[in-house]
Amino acid sequence: MITPFFFIADCSIFIPLKLGMNLSKLINNIPERFRNKYFVVSFLFVAWIFFFDEDNITDHIQNKRKLGELLIQKKYYKEQIVSDRQKLEDLNMGVNELEKFAREQYFMSMPDEEVFVVDEN
Repeated sequence: MITPFFFIADCSIFIPLKLGMNLSKLINNIPERFRNKYFVVSFLFVAWIFFFDEDNITDHIQNKRKLGELLIQKKYYKEQIVSDRQKLEDLNMGVNELEKFAREQYFMSMPDEEVFVVDEN
């Protein structure tokens, strides 16, 4: 069976309707400002931009959240770079600084020494 199409003049679009529906009752239930063809086209345009476009609003919100996370990571890594540069400068100052670093970070000792590690927890 072929579904009949009725033409709604106010919206300039085709809408499939069942034979038993009253077309004028359907149109009269829609407020006048929503039957305007400019409103319908504007609404469809905005819906397309917000939900179906390549740069839709949900992707924009997710990208904004990721940008915030990446900026936090950038700040952390810049602080780490400054810290590591300071450590490198300290290590390059001389043998005594290099020995101090090895003893504190890697618990290295001279052949005749013993190292005791005390956990303060």
